[in-house]
Amino acid sequence: MADDKMNTRDCLQRAWVNTMELVRDFEMYSKRIEDERVSDVFKKFAEEQGMQASNLREMYERYDQNR
Repeated sequence: MADDKMNTRDCLQRAWVNTMELVRDFEMYSKRIEDERVSDVFKKFAEEQGMQASNLREMYERYDQNR
């Protein structure tokens, strides 16, 4: 049963991939939505998620190198 559990590396990788998908989604929404206020919110979300994705990638790479 222990094989079914996600380890730290798996969690970091999965979170990084999911966050990058959110970046792409929010960027797409910001370009498609005509309401400028809503578009700006999605653009801000994309930027924030991009920072999170960058941090997750750094943690993932450090963790992967130290294994």
